[in-house]
Amino acid sequence: MIRHPKTTLLASGLALLAGTALATAQDRASLMDAHKGGTLKLVARAAAGTIDPHVNYTLQYWQLYQSVYDGLVAFQKGNGIDGTVLVPDLAEAIPEATNDGKTYVFKLRDGIKFADGSDLGVDDVVASFQRIFKVSSPTSGTFYNGIVGAEACIASPADCTLEGGVIGDAEAGTVTINLTAADPEFFFKIAVPHASILPAEAPTTDVGVEPIPGTGPYMFDSYNPNEALVMVRNPNFTQWSEQAQPDGFVDRIEYGFGLTDEAEVTAVQNGQADWMFDPPPSDRLSEIGTQYADQVHVNPLTAFWYAPMNVNLAPFDDVRVRQAVNYAVDRAALVGIFGGQVLAQPVCQILPPGFPGHEDTCMYTKDPGTVWSAPDMEKAQALVDESGTKGQDITVITEDSVVSRDVGTYIASVLTDLGYNASVKAISANIQFTYIQNTSNNVQISVSQWYQDYPAASNFLNVLLSCASFHPGSDSSVNIAGFCDADIDARMQAAMQLAVTDPEAANTEWAAIDKAIMEKAPMAPLFTPKHVDFLSKRVGNFEFSNQFQWVMANSWVQ
Repeated sequence: MIRHPKTTLLASGLALLAGTALATAQDRASLMDAHKGGTLKLVARAAAGTIDPHVNYTLQYWQLYQSVYDGLVAFQKGNGIDGTVLVPDLAEAIPEATNDGKTYVFKLRDGIKFADGSDLGVDDVVASFQRIFKVSSPTSGTFYNGIVGAEACIASPADCTLEGGVIGDAEAGTVTINLTAADPEFFFKIAVPHASILPAEAPTTDVGVEPIPGTGPYMFDSYNPNEALVMVRNPNFTQWSEQAQPDGFVDRIEYGFGLTDEAEVTAVQNGQADWMFDPPPSDRLSEIGTQYADQVHVNPLTAFWYAPMNVNLAPFDDVRVRQAVNYAVDRAALVGIFGGQVLAQPVCQILPPGFPGHEDTCMYTKDPGTVWSAPDMEKAQALVDESGTKGQDITVITEDSVVSRDVGTYIASVLTDLGYNASVKAISANIQFTYIQNTSNNVQISVSQWYQDYPAASNFLNVLLSCASFHPGSDSSVNIAGFCDADIDARMQAAMQLAVTDPEAANTEWAAIDKAIMEKAPMAPLFTPKHVDFLSKRVGNFEFSNQFQWVMANSWVQ
């Protein structure tokens, strides 16, 4: 999923603190007695768009959805790698597959209510899976297209029934999901917010700013993207699984929007806010690193920053131009913009280090091999000369944060050096991600980031670059480059099926697919970041999940 830019930091004086996990070492009930209550105050430059969990695809709100919505299964609310463990959530257990891996029967827990007081039932589950298609969720064509009946739903979303695919039995309290083929990533896909279970009566269009009741310990009380988002306790919540959905410590969460980066830093320093979403500006880094080091947490990420290039618009409809950009970009300079080697590493491939399918390789560097070493402007210039595209106008679209704008400005300078008439256009982070997806906006090149939804190679390659992820004219077209290659698409589908029986061989094939895509260069991978959380002194028990980052429900305010 996308995340708005989140890190820039310092080199000296910063303590690299792993997230602590006090709550896991003590009885949660006694900790609740000691720490329950209070208001957690968050700040950001901008909101992150719609509040609809089936539509929003930003980590900024997926962090919040952890404590508002539930799926049949969930990622455990735990620290570090524990946060990637799948556990049963609304379902009593994670079922075994039958029918050659194509059928799962989920038994719902009894007694769970939505925030509006209505009971959760099998009809809600069936309707929620249909709704994924009716609202054209960004992942409807990649995560859920393997459900029986999905093909018809994608063709005609408003008429979606998933007939034969999702079947409820109210008397037995079960939901049966049938797939067209075995899918080793199926549980991952239904553990993310796009598969949240909502009331059957939920609108079948994007709700925008109107909250939908959920089943978690908190509910959205109000939302004004120009001012604030407020969360309060769900009065109908009773904890059923501490691993899947723990009760929260704080009574209220207030998320304010519209501050500058400088104002966010000052608010956290003064205790007027407990956490800032955006990167601290460069002129505050030394101050934060030396005076507030014990309030900073830095963690590695499976993510990357990249520049998608629209393969359907000039000059990037010429593969030589896209390759030239990859050769010309000085990734060391971009690491410097992001905060230095402590906080980022150069990359020139799509799958991040340590991720399934990753094999060190770099074809776009001075000395091609396993790592990036330096830009090759001579080769880049030769490719541009061959393309005959010099002198064309190019606009780089970035978010209006300091880091994104600086990265975009650097890329524009590279394009200028290559002979283009390049400029930068920074727009609000609240709309930039949807803006760059929609082909109607004719975006040539942009600055974006991608963070794993779950640990599988397909979550980068298939989601970002498959034909199924490209929806011309839609704000939900996460294949920003508009890349659609039939041969590579077929290889990705085959790799996903191979993973059912031979995950190791599948990851070897994903590594080869990564290289095959980079030969066509629909994007320029830039660097892989680390994550920085800057918190106020009164925040206790910070936990960082490798899946959804800060587990807010496990923190308290003193």
